[in-house]
Amino acid sequence: MGTVFAIFLVFVGCCSNVVSLELLVREFPGCGNIVTFAQFVFIALEGFIFETNFGRKKPAIPISNYVIMVTMFFTVSVINNYALNFNIAMPLHMIFRSGSLIANMILGIIILKKRYSASKYLSIALVSAGIFICTIMSAKQVNVANDGSEEQGFYTFMHWLVGIAMLTFALLMSARMGIFQEMLYKSYGKHSKEALFYNHCLPLPGFLLLSTDIYKHCVLFSQSTPVVVPVVGVTMPIMWLYLLINVITQYVCIRGVFILTTECASLTVTLVVTLRKFLSLIFSILYFQNPFTTWHWVGTAVVFLGTLLYTEVWSSVQTALRGPVVKDKKAE
Repeated sequence: MGTVFAIFLVFVGCCSNVVSLELLVREFPGCGNIVTFAQFVFIALEGFIFETNFGRKKPAIPISNYVIMVTMFFTVSVINNYALNFNIAMPLHMIFRSGSLIANMILGIIILKKRYSASKYLSIALVSAGIFICTIMSAKQVNVANDGSEEQGFYTFMHWLVGIAMLTFALLMSARMGIFQEMLYKSYGKHSKEALFYNHCLPLPGFLLLSTDIYKHCVLFSQSTPVVVPVVGVTMPIMWLYLLINVITQYVCIRGVFILTTECASLTVTLVVTLRKFLSLIFSILYFQNPFTTWHWVGTAVVFLGTLLYTEVWSSVQTALRGPVVKDKKAE
């Protein structure tokens, strides 16, 4: 029952979160900082109450290690959301972030000296090729969309390239954080809920650097069209409603993944998260009418094929279908 409930939370929470984020970004493309800040405050407050018991529970992992992890986590979160300011469409944003397997493998080879099977290298090549196809097609759309002067078109294209560079950096930093977290868990044991709290609480002072931008969007959100919230009957600006939905669904998504990691093998977790990303992508394209060419579909299919090959899903399905091997007992 726990596994089914966790999968339900992941699909409902994460997919709803992507939808609410797109609703926010379509109205105010530069709202990434206020979205990140709201998510961090909500999760940190929940963790302070229920995980640390209002600060009375001491951390199992030294704070100094959390400071390092938090620096990486804060950087990744801010850059991923801020990249949306640079003409990065949501479908490309999701596809690019699906390339985490590549970054994990590259840094695993460099830092942990890991070696992988031929199928793993093939899967990474497929994921890389898929992301490359989608990125090139999106680059062409950026050029086509510019009807102004050649100089203006070049500026817009360079602006878009900055966004791609930001996503690439965040991808590598996220993989490095994962390796650091893996090494911490080996030394001190798994404390996922504790890590979740400190990852969202310690970076909060860093948002002071972004306070001007956050305040500006608070004003813009407050000036948006007022709507009546169903059931509650309270009237509030629609952008604040979208932000509230985004924060709650982000929490549901993270909690679902946390429960899943305690209930299932890592293979199952990876598969569920991959399928969730695919459904979010399809919904984003169909509902929001995001531009998506045939080559985008080809690139997306290649990315998810590579992801499934990496997780060895097909081998697991074959093993499950064959069932347990029964040895014949020879008559004595």
